[in-house]
Amino acid sequence: MSGQRRGEELRRHILFVAKDVFLETGYERASMDTVAVRAETSKRTLYAHFESKDKLLLAVMDLVRELYLGRLKTPDAYAEEPMEAVTLFCGRFLQLMAWEPQVRTCRLSIAEAERLPGSSRAYFDAVFAGTYERLGVYLAERFAMSGAGSAALAEDLLGRTVLPRLLRRLLNVEEAIKDAPEPATLAEDVDLDAIRRTVTATLPG
Repeated sequence: MSGQRRGEELRRHILFVAKDVFLETGYERASMDTVAVRAETSKRTLYAHFESKDKLLLAVMDLVRELYLGRLKTPDAYAEEPMEAVTLFCGRFLQLMAWEPQVRTCRLSIAEAERLPGSSRAYFDAVFAGTYERLGVYLAERFAMSGAGSAALAEDLLGRTVLPRLLRRLLNVEEAIKDAPEPATLAEDVDLDAIRRTVTATLPG
């Protein structure tokens, strides 16, 4: 029972519930009352962990970062050969970003960017900056590039392989991926050949 949860376990339970509430209703319509009821806890307990709805949203963004980066991993987890590792890493990034809950999270962050710039920056740092950094570090190590050069190349490469397709999902031009994006379905969910061509044309041979 949720009433038996204490401390960090209860805090994480609240965060997962709040994430679902924010995605279902949007930030403005989401209420601390709803989160408390759904989490089967009291408002007093909820506010003891998160003093405001703004602080709760920021904590949810931290959770999103943890979950996202855990799924993404690093390029060397995908293949031994560098070109293929980068191709699959970019493909996995696109697959994760095209997943419906992630599309909705991105839309939520954009919708609150003016009123809560801290939350939108937190989302960018969690999803985009973290991904750029992981790819940049890999490129620097495998292609003997400078840190600045590899960082710029990583951002450019991900921008060309991922962002156009993500934009189409954000605007409902293309349908988001409904099922949980598993590595086993990567080739079905993403055009890896197109990504591979871009990677091959961009990285030094």
